Amino acid sequence: MRLATPGAALVIGVLIVVMLAASAAGTVAAHQFTLAGLGHAALFLSFGMVGVIVAWHQPRNPMGWVLLGVTFFFILDALGSQYAYLDYRLHDGQLPLGWLGVLLSPSWAPAIVLAGLALLLFPDGRVPSPRWKPMLWAYFALGALWLGGAFAISVGTIVGHHVSIDSSGGLTVLDNPAGSDAWWWTVQAVFFPAVAVCWLAWFTGQVLGYRRSSGERRLQLKWLLSGATIFIISAVALVWINHPSGLWKAVDFLAAVGIFALPVSIGFGILKFRLYDIDRIISRTVAYAILTGALVGVYAGLVLLATQVLRIHDSVAVAAATLAAAALFNPVRHRVQRAVDRRFNRARYDADQMVAAFAARLQDAVDLGTVRTDLLSTVDRALEPAHVTVWTRPVD
Repeated sequence: MRLATPGAALVIGVLIVVMLAASAAGTVAAHQFTLAGLGHAALFLSFGMVGVIVAWHQPRNPMGWVLLGVTFFFILDALGSQYAYLDYRLHDGQLPLGWLGVLLSPSWAPAIVLAGLALLLFPDGRVPSPRWKPMLWAYFALGALWLGGAFAISVGTIVGHHVSIDSSGGLTVLDNPAGSDAWWWTVQAVFFPAVAVCWLAWFTGQVLGYRRSSGERRLQLKWLLSGATIFIISAVALVWINHPSGLWKAVDFLAAVGIFALPVSIGFGILKFRLYDIDRIISRTVAYAILTGALVGVYAGLVLLATQVLRIHDSVAVAAATLAAAALFNPVRHRVQRAVDRRFNRARYDADQMVAAFAARLQDAVDLGTVRTDLLSTVDRALEPAHVTVWTRPVD
C-alpha cells in the first residue's frame, strides 16, 4: 500500500490516456473505426477517470485502483488485438513484436474479473462479510485458470508458427478450439457461467445490504443500485435497438448516455458527494422519462388522428400536434412530478405537505406564541435541522 499514493494514481491515469490515444491510432490504421467502438472507449475512459479521482482522494481505498485496473486491462486488450490484426491480417506477420499483441489480446479477462470485484467491494474496498471469502477465492482461481489457459494456448500457437487472427484481432483458436486444444471448451463452459453467478450473488448481496442498512451507507448503496439499474436498462436498449430511425434515434442516444450512470454513481457513492441528492435525482429522472413518453404518445396519436382519420395536411397536423404537446407540458409535468415524488422522493413530498398545511393554519392564527411554536414544529419535522432560531421584532 506504500505505492498507493495520489501521484501513482495520476501516473496511471496519464498512462491510460496515452494507451487510449495509441488504441485510437491503431483503430484508424486497421480501418476498424466504428461508433460502437468510440462508445466503448468513452465508457472505459469514464471508469478510468472515476478511478483516478477516487484513488487521488482516497488512496487507501482499493476501489479506485480496481476501477483503474478495469480500464487499464480493457484498453490493453484493445491495443493487443489491434496490433495483432495489423501484423497478421494486414502485413503477413512482418511487423515487429506481433507475438506480443497476440499475448495481450486476452487482457479483457482480468478487466472482467476486476469489474466483478468492484461490485463486491463497493463502497469502502472491504468484503461485506467473511462468508463471501470462499466464493471470492474461487472467483480468483477461475480467472487465473482462464488467463493461464489462454496464455498457454497463445504461446503454443506462436511457437508453432500457426497464428490465425480473426476479424476482431483475437486468436481464432481461443474462440474455436480443436484437436489438442479442445479442453478449452470446458474451461470456457465453466468460466463464463461461474462469473455470471458470482456477479449476480454479489449484486443480490448489495440489494439485501441496502435493505438492512441505514444512514450514510444506505445512501451510498442507493447510488450504486440506481446507477446499475440505469446501466442495465440502457445496455439492453442499445442491444435491442440495432438500426434506430426517427424517434428511436433519441431513445438510442439516451440509452448511450445512460451507460455512464454506473461509473458516475460509483464515484458519487464512494466519495460521498451530494449523497442526499439521490432521491431528487431519481424522482426527476423517472418523472421526465414518464413525461417524455406521455408527450411522445400524445404527439404521435394526434398526428395519426389528423392525417389518417381527419385527412388533414401533414404539415398542419404536425404543427397542431406540436402546439398541443407544448401546451400540455407544464400541466402534465406538475401532475407526474407530484405522483413520482410521492413514491421516490417521499421526504420532499412530506415536507411540501407540511409547509402547505402550515400555510393554511397560518391564515387563521392570531396568537404570536402559537405561530412561533407551530413554525418551529413544522421546520423540525420538514427539515430536521440541528438548531433553529426565530427572531421576532419587539412590539413598541
